[in-house]
Amino acid sequence: MTQDSPHPRNSVDRGALYPRDRDWHPAAYTPGYKTSVTRAPSRPLVALGSTLSEETGPAFGQNAIGDLDNNLILNFTGQPAIGERIILHGRVVDENGRGIPNVLVEIWQANAGGRYRHKKDGYLAPLDPNFAGCGRCLTAWDGSYEFLTVRPGAYPWPNDVNSWRPMHVHFSVFGTGFGQRLITQCYFQGDPLIDLCPIVKTIGQRKAIESLVAPLDMNRAIPMDCLAYQFDIVLRGRRQSVFENRMEGM
Repeated sequence: MTQDSPHPRNSVDRGALYPRDRDWHPAAYTPGYKTSVTRAPSRPLVALGSTLSEETGPAFGQNAIGDLDNNLILNFTGQPAIGERIILHGRVVDENGRGIPNVLVEIWQANAGGRYRHKKDGYLAPLDPNFAGCGRCLTAWDGSYEFLTVRPGAYPWPNDVNSWRPMHVHFSVFGTGFGQRLITQCYFQGDPLIDLCPIVKTIGQRKAIESLVAPLDMNRAIPMDCLAYQFDIVLRGRRQSVFENRMEGM
């Protein structure tokens, strides 16, 4: 993306919102997902108004993004991380398929063995000394983004006697300010653990689950180097991606 891109941030006419099927969004209280029992609100939610500063800033500029910020294979130490190299790419679009430019997209993930670089992650898989597991980029004028990373490993978690999280990447999408943040997860086509995951099972409709699964994209794969997966993020409307923190979208 360059400074003279043909579609500046505010040039997209978003128009009226399309209604969406709110049944796509998981219920806050889902006993099959154990931690939701203690996290679910026990009282009605209260909507808080936002201020102008929360709605309009701070903005993210191109000069805040480093050359390797979207390259998780090299951006920690400069030495290559261990694991299956993949390209994870897509577009951030509105309900009519129009790309949203200058959106800050951040990702974080476990390493190829299924372990996060976090002091509270006690999984037996070893840490990769050259992999931090996080990256960021700004979308281009057409809403496109791209990350080079390793495919994350599955890992066990104490939901029940033998629960495993599928391979997944966490996504954070910022709008024009910190108050406009959406968070979701991306899974990978063909992973048999998706249908077994208690978190995924909280999503009521199959189409909603499928919208979180990135299909293999052989057209973007690099021969003798890496496979590619495409994960498009729809911000509003009936086709909107399922977000963890705001069912109404951005």
